[in-house]
Amino acid sequence: MSKVLPSADAAVALIPDGASILMGGFGLCGIPENLIKALHARGTKNLTVISNNAGVDDFGIGVLLKARQVRKMIATYVGENKEFERQFLANEIEVELVPQGTFGERIRAAGAGLGGFFTPTGYGTVVAEGKETRVINGRPHVFEQPLGADFAFVHAWKGDHVGNLVYYKTARNFNPMMATAAQVTIAEVETLVEPGQIEPDHVVTPGIYVRHILQGDSYEKRIERRVVRQN
Repeated sequence: MSKVLPSADAAVALIPDGASILMGGFGLCGIPENLIKALHARGTKNLTVISNNAGVDDFGIGVLLKARQVRKMIATYVGENKEFERQFLANEIEVELVPQGTFGERIRAAGAGLGGFFTPTGYGTVVAEGKETRVINGRPHVFEQPLGADFAFVHAWKGDHVGNLVYYKTARNFNPMMATAAQVTIAEVETLVEPGQIEPDHVVTPGIYVRHILQGDSYEKRIERRVVRQN
């Protein structure tokens, strides 16, 4: 059965106010550009966004923050986005900062159906406040809950009509694990092909995890911070 949607606008029409959304990407690499732009245009409010970071002020998740569409941000990093930093320091947005490794493992745990895990990361810091701790092999650990969401927006290089996905190099980042950890996963792809046109051994995310897929267009693929060697 084809899972193809006609557009990003059709996809975000499925997202209600107050939804939680996992959004793939690392910096501006591998972000679901079309879905974010469509969500911004639709004006969906009170969102909980779970992403490694919040893009930059005028691109990616940054446009959702600027439009005050995000109620809570769960991320590993605040930098590169002045508006996110301003809202955070002014207590205008709820923010949960998570160590990056813990962030990834919490999402993986949600996708695997696990009840959580113990990690030494964050013990003795504010990260551990209010959480169960345990000494394992002589080392203190903190219990972390799985981190899933109502929806996941993921970006892949290539996908087919039944949702099998292939990613391109570092644009893969958090996308595959997020695709497993939501009630509904929506994938935007740069190239959409017929079933059978992707070599089975190349599939990273099997279509069983993807509810909807769409062909993206007009990708900017910005570089978050361009640095060149000084002569």
